[in-house]
Amino acid sequence: MRRGGTEHSRRRVLRTMASLLGSRLLLNGRQETPTFSTEVKVVNVLATVTDKKGAIVRDLAQDEFLLLEDKRPQTVSYFARESDLPLTLGLMVDTSTSQTRVLDAERGASFRFMETVLRPRQDRVFLMQFDFRIFIRQPLTASLRQLNDALAYVETPSRSQFQLQTGGGTLLYDAVVTAAQDVMTQQQGRKALILLTDGVDTGSEATLAEATDAAQRADTLVYSILFSDSGYYGLLGGADGRHALTRLADETGGSFFEVSKKNGIDQVFGSIQEELRSQYNLGYVSDRPVTTPGFRRIELMAKRKGLVVRARDRYWARR
Repeated sequence: MRRGGTEHSRRRVLRTMASLLGSRLLLNGRQETPTFSTEVKVVNVLATVTDKKGAIVRDLAQDEFLLLEDKRPQTVSYFARESDLPLTLGLMVDTSTSQTRVLDAERGASFRFMETVLRPRQDRVFLMQFDFRIFIRQPLTASLRQLNDALAYVETPSRSQFQLQTGGGTLLYDAVVTAAQDVMTQQQGRKALILLTDGVDTGSEATLAEATDAAQRADTLVYSILFSDSGYYGLLGGADGRHALTRLADETGGSFFEVSKKNGIDQVFGSIQEELRSQYNLGYVSDRPVTTPGFRRIELMAKRKGLVVRARDRYWARR
């Protein structure tokens, strides 16, 4: 009896070891595919490439890019011509009084853009409006109906709301910080904020630099659209938010657009849609482990002559 029991136990141990070995081999086989453990910090860089005439270039291969971190060459571990990753969009509408006469055009073009871009099973959008207040009119949703309903209520403040006002100005920079910290830091995949504004900030606690930092920490592109009522500021001596909007776009890897008679709001949204569907996604693991959190400089270049690469110029290295 004792021998039979011992032999049975031995066979059971051998079967268990074989099973464990098989599982390990299976796992090793899976690890040959481009996957990363949760302990590995992968830096993702989304990029748009154009030629000298501004036409988008979609046919570059991985070895046609050069990627540097703090001037040190990095090895790209993941590469894709991007359009399938889930997309999280924040549509941010300036509802200060300076925008009263352009709001109708913004609402209509915004919905037409969402109708074209939003993939219900993959993408989500939130709608934020800002003036001397900041609030999310519609939390993240994949529903076009909810977005359309929410857009109908995007309006400049009423007289009674002005009377209850305790702060002042247009809180553009604070709105970007709020969107980045409260929404985008919790999301994965591709992330972008679309700013519809004249770019004038007259009351934020945050600075332009802090707004840019917040978007970069959240790995979020900013597409800024300068849409202004020139007549409004003409009476007050003029105002120009071009510098702020250009900086937000350039440093996060997005784009700056200006609505004009030649380039209407629908055309601008069409350009943004084309960029979102024509991006490159490069992932790498830094050659220098993170010991102290902080920003690290990124330089992404195309080896082919005459091409312009738009990508964020730094990222926040986390431990």
